[in-house]
Amino acid sequence: MHHPPAAAPTSSSTPGPRASRERRHRQSAFVYIAVICCVAVFGVPFLWIGLTAIASPGQLADGAGALLHVRPQWHNFVESVTRVDLGAYFGNSLFLATMTAVLTTASSATVGFAFARIRSRGSKTLFNIVLATMMIPAIATLIPAYIVFSRLGLVGTFWPWLLWGIGGSPYLIFLFRQFFAAIPLEMEDAAIIDGCGWLRTYIQIFLPLSRPIIMTSLLLSFTWAWGDYLAPSLLLNQDNTTLAVAVTAAYRDPHGDGIPTLQAAASILYIAPVLLIFLFAQRHFISSALGSGVKG
Repeated sequence: MHHPPAAAPTSSSTPGPRASRERRHRQSAFVYIAVICCVAVFGVPFLWIGLTAIASPGQLADGAGALLHVRPQWHNFVESVTRVDLGAYFGNSLFLATMTAVLTTASSATVGFAFARIRSRGSKTLFNIVLATMMIPAIATLIPAYIVFSRLGLVGTFWPWLLWGIGGSPYLIFLFRQFFAAIPLEMEDAAIIDGCGWLRTYIQIFLPLSRPIIMTSLLLSFTWAWGDYLAPSLLLNQDNTTLAVAVTAAYRDPHGDGIPTLQAAASILYIAPVLLIFLFAQRHFISSALGSGVKG
């Protein structure tokens, strides 16, 4: 007599479809709550700056509650531009940030290509040393850099930023190295068979493929240089300082106290260029973040 095969015993611990859906819903709810908290943490300061920028000194003195019913004072933006030579400071910041971004990207890409593709004895050790420098806080090197630049007579000039740009960035070198290492070896072999040397292979093959990571490098290095406050305040004088220093130091009343409304208005004008650049370049930023870690 033939008996049908017994059904496999089901484990009571295996969740059913309904339990799986409930677990996914709980996870989604947790993610949404975390996102809302992050938006609140990062958004409230921007909201506060925006309300302060369009408030009058009297409304600001009445406390946070008065800012929720603020009557916009748009002349704060006009006064923040006309009170000091904001255009000159903006030009200094734009020049320094652009020069630093271009030089840092060019040098970091070249060094990253060398680490990824040119095989030589000790290259891995040297690459690990470059990565180790990422653990050194930038502020720890600022005073020694000031002493060196002072003895060279470069304080008060833009030469320190040019030299920093040529030196590259360890983080960007790492990004370029990871990106170039992920490119198939066959492309390099085909270029060598066609008679390309290392320089021609780098310029004609690898650089065109690395447009997303180049855009990311330009964005990051531009943002770093644009937002730097300590180095310009230490190495530049009042005539050629940057917008970051001017926003915090230029808007003072006769008693030497800061004027929050004008500082907030100038801060918005200071943040706007970087924010606009990021909004237009975020597609390249995301694609490079996905592509730079494909291969170790």
